[in-house]
Amino acid sequence: MAVPPRWPKTRRARWIVAGTAAAVLFAALAIGGYLYEQGRTGSVYHPNAPFVPQPTPTKVKRGAERWSWPMYGYTTDHTRFMPAPNRVFPPFKRLWIHPGDSLLEFPPSIQGDHIFQLADDGVISAISLKSGHTLWRRRIGSLSASSPAAVGRTVYATVLARRDNVRKGEAFALAYATGRVLWSRALPSPSESSPLIADGRVFFGSQNGTVYALNARNGDVIWTYHAGGSVKASPTLWNGTLYFGDYSGHVQAISERNGRRVWRASSEGALFGSGTFYSTAAVMYGRVFLGNTDGRVYAYDARTGSLDWAVQTGAYVYASPAIVAAPGLGPTVYVGSYDGAFYALNARSGRIDWKFKPGGRISGSASIVGRVVYFADLAYHRTYGLGVSTGKVVFQKNTGSFDPVVSDGQNIYLTGLTGLYGLAPK
Repeated sequence: MAVPPRWPKTRRARWIVAGTAAAVLFAALAIGGYLYEQGRTGSVYHPNAPFVPQPTPTKVKRGAERWSWPMYGYTTDHTRFMPAPNRVFPPFKRLWIHPGDSLLEFPPSIQGDHIFQLADDGVISAISLKSGHTLWRRRIGSLSASSPAAVGRTVYATVLARRDNVRKGEAFALAYATGRVLWSRALPSPSESSPLIADGRVFFGSQNGTVYALNARNGDVIWTYHAGGSVKASPTLWNGTLYFGDYSGHVQAISERNGRRVWRASSEGALFGSGTFYSTAAVMYGRVFLGNTDGRVYAYDARTGSLDWAVQTGAYVYASPAIVAAPGLGPTVYVGSYDGAFYALNARSGRIDWKFKPGGRISGSASIVGRVVYFADLAYHRTYGLGVSTGKVVFQKNTGSFDPVVSDGQNIYLTGLTGLYGLAPK
């Protein structure tokens, strides 16, 4: 049997020293990487960050006609809170069911006596608010994932793929009463950004990172802004500034008037990169609130873009926040996470006031109607209503997966997996 050569003691010592140094270096890198990752993905608090107190709305705000739910997020600041009367409270009785065979990923909008629902197959329906009967239907695309907006006598919508299945987007304006196409604007890339209507303009984003401001009357392009990644959220308007996140991991603030950048901030929420922003921002108390796929819920200063706080949930946060000053809690941010929990966060500090675990991941956004916050569990297709102050269950229905509830201030309208339900207080 061959005898292995014996290394000189000096060579063996050098190898031992080198091995020890490598092990120490590896351990240092591991500890440093862990601390670096924790610093980028853990919770961050800045207790002295500016906070602008605002009264809780007691009546409909700019962008909402009484009683309507004209666009995604209810109002242009996307706080998703309707100050409905106290009588709009569970339990509910069923008024009608509007059945369907296509996935309903986004909620409808309400204007007058019509409710407008855009299904994922690119078909938009006008439904009677009173009876649930179909008033008209029109195919505007072959794939969609957004809410329409209904303002005055016009309905606006965007699609991910055109009617010929071409994976390019298109924006539409349709007649309120008939669904007739008033104008359309072909886009070079898909759009799943729910349109926001304000000051005679239509604002939305697209997957090539372009944000558009179109003339609401004729669809002409007023200005465009180019972000560093896909803009899938609906832009949020507050005090003349549009806010949105993108898939490059940045939050942008741009001028409503001309599209010029006011500020840009990074999430810095993933190792060697940033998380992505799918969540639509809500703006209140001088802050911009939105979720990120790095698991955090972020709060930025609306004026400067500086980070006020970031709270780690533990999994993707696709959901858009809903905000209200809850009795006994004060200003509160409500949002669900893929970690299977629904959170009530203190809007000033980011502190978790209460947490509810329905049992499955939460992808869609919540809505607040009066004293109840509604959200859906994607895993079990179930919709919950919780008391805004307590987190206690006051409503539950075995349907719904994404953004479940809108209201006209008298009843609620629940988006199920494929059907729409009209529900009235008993």
